[in-house]
Order: sequence, then C-alpha cells, then structure tokens
Amino acid sequence: MARKGKAFMVLGVIAVAVFVLVYFGISLTSNLGKTETQVTAEGAAKQLDKLYKSISLTAAEPIKGQIDLDPATVGDSLPDISKFPISVANTTDSFVEIFSSTEKSGTGVDGWLNEVATDFNKSNIVVNGKPVSVKIRNIASGTAADYIKSGKYVPDAFTPSNELWGEMVKAQGIQTQLISKRLVGNVAGIVSTKKKYDELVDKYGSLNVKTVTDAIADNELALGYTDPFASSTGLNFLVTTLQTFDSSDLLGEKAVQGFERFQANVPFIASTTLQMRDAAKTGMLDAFVLEYQTYVNAPDLKSGYVFTPFGVRHDSPLYALGNLPQDKLDMIKKFAEFAKQDKYQKLAEDKGFNGLKDYHSELDAVDGTLLSSAQKLWKEKKNGNKPIAAVFVADVSGSMDGEPLNRLKESLLRGQKYLGRDNSIGFVSYSSEVSINLPIAKYDANQQSMFVGAVNSLQAGGGTATFDGIVVAMKMLRDELAANPDVKPVIFVLSDGETNEGHSLDDIRGLIETFKIPVYTIGYNANIKALQSISSINEAASINADTDDVVYKIGNLLNVQM
Repeated sequence: MARKGKAFMVLGVIAVAVFVLVYFGISLTSNLGKTETQVTAEGAAKQLDKLYKSISLTAAEPIKGQIDLDPATVGDSLPDISKFPISVANTTDSFVEIFSSTEKSGTGVDGWLNEVATDFNKSNIVVNGKPVSVKIRNIASGTAADYIKSGKYVPDAFTPSNELWGEMVKAQGIQTQLISKRLVGNVAGIVSTKKKYDELVDKYGSLNVKTVTDAIADNELALGYTDPFASSTGLNFLVTTLQTFDSSDLLGEKAVQGFERFQANVPFIASTTLQMRDAAKTGMLDAFVLEYQTYVNAPDLKSGYVFTPFGVRHDSPLYALGNLPQDKLDMIKKFAEFAKQDKYQKLAEDKGFNGLKDYHSELDAVDGTLLSSAQKLWKEKKNGNKPIAAVFVADVSGSMDGEPLNRLKESLLRGQKYLGRDNSIGFVSYSSEVSINLPIAKYDANQQSMFVGAVNSLQAGGGTATFDGIVVAMKMLRDELAANPDVKPVIFVLSDGETNEGHSLDDIRGLIETFKIPVYTIGYNANIKALQSISSINEAASINADTDDVVYKIGNLLNVQM
C-alpha cells in the first residue's frame, strides 16, 4: 500500500507539472508574434470591456431637431469685451483704447507695453490743449482680430504681434492706418532639440522652414505648431510653409499638394502656446514653434534647444482703426513716439524683446484675403486623409441645472457648425448614470439633426459620474475603430465639477495612455483638476470657461481639432 501511495503521489506531481507546462505554453504561444504594445492593448481592451459592463447605461430614444444651415459667425459667439481685462486704465477724459497682444500687455517679462503706457499716462502729454492718456486692453492677436473684423468691438488702435493680422483686418473692410511698423522687436522661430538640430544640419546643410517641411514629409521630424486662427506664430508658420511649396502661388495646386504631404506627418497641433509647451515637456516633440521673447525667458529651453527664426517679423506694428478724428490720431502717434525712446527700448531688451535684430522677414507682405483663404485651406487639409470620429460627453448632473446647462447646449449647437462633413460624431450624457444619446455616425444632415435633437433634450439632475461617461465614449470609439481603422478618435468632455460617483481617474488612466485617445475637457465655472490631468495624458487641451465665454472657446477648440 505504501508503494501504491508513493506512485500516486509521483503521478500527481507529474500531472501538476504537465498542467503548468501546458498552461504556460498556451500563454507563451498565444503571445508569439505579438509586440508588447499589442499584448498591452489586448489587456486594456479586456479592462475596458469589464468597466463598460459595470456601468449603468441607457440608450436614449433618437430625437430629430431643426438644423441651422447658416454658416458659423464668430461675432455671434464672442463674449462681451469686458471678459478681456484693461491692463492699463486711462487717466484723462481724452484717451485712445488700444488692443495689445498678450506677450507685451501682461505681467512681469510680458508687461513691457503696460509699463510704457503707465509712464505715458503720467507724462502730462497734451494734444489740442487737452491732457491725454491711453487705455490698454490685454487680448490675444487672433481674438482681437475676431472682434475687429466682426465689428462687435472696434478699439481706436490695435497692436498685434505681427502685420498679418493687420492685413486681415484691412481685407475685411475695416479702415486701417499703419502708425508704426515696429513698437518693439520680436521674431517667430522653430525651437528644436540640439540633437535633432544637429541631425538636420548634417543632412540638409541648414535648418529652415524648407528643410523642416522636407524632414517632416520624410517622417524624420516630429514637430508641433499652434492654431493659425488664433496664434500669431501659428499663422506665420502656415503661410511660410505654403510659400516653401510654391512662392508664386500660396494656394495653387503645387502648394496644396505639398502641404497635404507635410501635414500628414505632423503629430500635434496645439490650441495655445501653453499647451504646446506642456507637450514639449513630455519629450514627444523634436521641435515646435515659439516667439523668441518667450524662448529667451524660458531657462529650460535655452540650454538644450536651438532657436531658428522664420517668416515675417513679430515687431508689434501699431494701427489706427476706423475713421478717427485728428486728435485721436495724434494721440496714437504720440504714444508710438513715446514707446520708441531709448529708455523704453532698453526696457524691452531687459524683458527679452529686440533680439535677433539682423533677421529680416522671409515673406513679402501677404494680402489679407489670401491669409483668410490659407486659414480655410488649413481647416480643410489639416487632418489629411484621416477623418475624425469624436464623441461628445456632456455633464447633466444636478449642479449643471439652469444657466450652465443652457450655455452648454448653446455652445454645442453653435460649435457643431465647425465639425466638418467628413467626420463622424457621437454623443453621450451622464449624471449618476450614462446615456448614449447618439451612436457614432457620419456627420451628414441626418446626423446633424439627431445631434441637435439630443442636445436640446438634455435635462439636469443626479450625481456626477464623469469617468463612467468617458469609459462609454472610449468603448464607442474602440468599436468604431474596429469598423473603420483609418479614423482618428477624439473625446470632448464638458463638465462643471469633480466626479462624485462611479469610476475614478486611476481606473481609466492606463486605458487612455494605451489607446492614445486625446480627451479635451471644457470646465464650466470650475477648476477641474482631475479633468486637466486626464487631458494632459495625450497632450489634449483643457479649457476653463465660464458661462459668458464658453461658446466662443468651444467654437475655437472645435475649429482646431475637427
């Protein structure tokens, strides 16, 4: 009996060993030929399915709404001008208001024009027997141009970063008079890592926009640039790029084809310079665009990066706007003369301006109508042949009741005009539970009608299960990618508060990292740190908007990303 017991024990050990070998053999052979990424993606897909099944989910009845076929008008979405702060107030009854770009009317190193204006207002300067002063409003060049072109608010004068915006304003029929071609010197440039700079110089002999476009077209360079509808540097880069393909016809067939090849390999377009800087810190980009004044004031860039100027100079021209009386024109001229004094040009140097004085603009003056057409071309071609599939995720928790939800609806109804017919969209809403209001489908007239109906039907109530809503959106997009592998997935989350129900950021962070789906977040009257964190995972933008300006901000975001 002892021998039999011992034999059974040996057989049992052998059986266990065989089972273990077979188990691990199956595990190993199931992963043969698969990359680590594929294996990770499979695990993420299983985790996504598990989370998805745990969510309380409903499918809303489709409701058609009345669609508005009128084109989007920027002027209608602009908030009241009071949203943009007065950085220097006038001190006399006789004054001029000047829109100033943010790199010179902010604080610290970005406050040069404010210091000049403050001293101007203390100088007791008289025009036509009256003491005069200036009022400076801090507003980005692209946004300022939107106010002026739309006629919603036209100041007495405008000093954008570069002359391209002045040409666009002029082309819109706004009376403009160039008072000063240069208030303070600056240039736009490509900031590249020292390693990548050396590689490109070794291969191409130099680094400029032409060699950069060649390197990007050959997939040798990962470069990011900013939205040419809002960013002075982004607009400059766009027209300079088009010129490299055909300097005689920026919108001709040769230029368009060259831009399409180039754009197909651009990994990242930022809505703002801040978003661009954050993306650069991840090490994802070999190069990106930036103004020189920002570059020299960034210690983390000066040591490991090289700055290469391009395009038109950013010399802050000063324009008088509209049919102004002579005394106002004289005030603007006096202010331009005041700013050009050696004392203030030296102050500008201390703040990073007036560098690279020997750089001359590579571009001749570009007609404003041509610039607007170049922006439209960019909008049509920026995604190449890869249409976008986007899911909008809307917070309808109890705290959104009233004005926040009304503005959310308004922002989506106006913003959807920027979506583009080649793209596909879906819509999800959430409170304590999640509802699929609209499955993903091509954005034709029927889908647009369904989207409008879904938005109009939203009602607020319940808790805030934000990350449950994002899980459902990811599942919808993963299913869409299985059917249409060429689409580019995007999620837009609109919310006003922290999550208080459902899954957490930790539950889904790894999924977003693995699937590489950018999640753009729009916070309503809130500082949603968790949403900002999730946007940063894949270099997406996070916008904090209040109920006054969310319509305009969402329109801008969709214009860039869709």
